[in-house]
Amino acid sequence: MQLSREEILKRANQITKNTLMETLEIEMVDFGDDFVVGRMPVNKRVYQPDGVLHGGATAALAETTGSFAAELLMDLDKVFVRGIEITANHLKSVREGYVYATAKFVHKGRTTQLLDIRVTDDNDNLVSLCKLTTISLPKNK
Repeated sequence: MQLSREEILKRANQITKNTLMETLEIEMVDFGDDFVVGRMPVNKRVYQPDGVLHGGATAALAETTGSFAAELLMDLDKVFVRGIEITANHLKSVREGYVYATAKFVHKGRTTQLLDIRVTDDNDNLVSLCKLTTISLPKNK
């Protein structure tokens, strides 16, 4: 049975209960053949002490979005996906609204995947540029 786009997004967002994604209010909002988009509100949960978006929260959004993209490629009955390296260059401060992470593949390997993730604000200004490497490992049954 093939799931609809809406059902895939619904399931992706339902499994975040009692996780960092729930705490940061990260949700997956769109995907296609070559991209995934996640978003996160900018509010007191993700602020640095001076009231701007914390780079660690931005990295969490990027890794969550990129990992979901990698999972869409894989047979999750046979493997699980983990992030093994992330880099983030923070370019702009954000105080309110949402930030959006758009993950696109640079490499779609069976074992490792490399993603370019652009984090933007509500006005499509570049906030951070991230790179994520994920690994797909076999599940032990």
